[in-house]
Amino acid sequence: MANNITLKQLNVFVSVTQHQTLTKASEHLFLSKAAVSMALSELEKQLGHTLFDRVNNRLILNQEGRKLLPLADEIVSRSQNIGELFSGNSELSGTLNIGASDTLGNQLLPYILSEYRAKTGHLEQDVFISNTAEICQKLVDYELDIALIEGEALHPGLIASPFSQDEMCVICPTNHALAGKKVGNLYELEDQNWILREPGSGTREFFLTHVATHLENWHEAFRLNTTEALINSVSAGLGLSCISKLAASAAISAQRIQKIDIPVSMERQFWLLIHKEKYRSPLINSFIHHCEKWAE
Repeated sequence: MANNITLKQLNVFVSVTQHQTLTKASEHLFLSKAAVSMALSELEKQLGHTLFDRVNNRLILNQEGRKLLPLADEIVSRSQNIGELFSGNSELSGTLNIGASDTLGNQLLPYILSEYRAKTGHLEQDVFISNTAEICQKLVDYELDIALIEGEALHPGLIASPFSQDEMCVICPTNHALAGKKVGNLYELEDQNWILREPGSGTREFFLTHVATHLENWHEAFRLNTTEALINSVSAGLGLSCISKLAASAAISAQRIQKIDIPVSMERQFWLLIHKEKYRSPLINSFIHHCEKWAE
């Protein structure tokens, strides 16, 4: 019966959800694969429903599993909090899983974490850096606790709070005719080759919605999934690009690339994301509060 569900079963369920294979979940939990499989089977039997679809040796959460996940995640998190009350440890013990999109993860998050560690003494953070789309999906799947992104998150399961701001810029090779200039009209950027980030990137989204809409003719030369590769490609003369000033500043200072000032607002919003059903432990709340104060 469902009232015999154990904490171990829920812990296994949450871990399998996050890792998608029994092998990886067993390694994470320091249990045998057979023990993980048995706990999951018993849970599904007690509930009378399968919780995962088996696809190519992966366990993909199904509709029934998604109904259980928010409550299971909260119960597991609260059980950890209970143990910490009597362990003599700080209430901020445990691992915080943070996601960040490229610019934030590489340019700001190291400084945010450095100050957070100094302030709280909490040293256990895992950071995953990727594009906005993948970060949002991992939040939806409970693989991350919280995320900082520069693109817009439209998923109905996520809560987005304004966090800080950034400024974008158009960059070009140092020998480009417009290098270091301020253009009065965007027609001067017509018929240029553009090097862009991959689909799902907040940086790409910004270019398409704020710059490309003002151009009648432009060409996507190719796309890259890292900012450093993009900067190097511009430096090598392969085209123009649109990226964060934070990310471009070192290369501009080193005169590897140049900035082109354009008559378009280049400010963009950073966002702090969390799943709307995610249990906000003292650790998660403390990091949210730190980020909000850091951005002031």
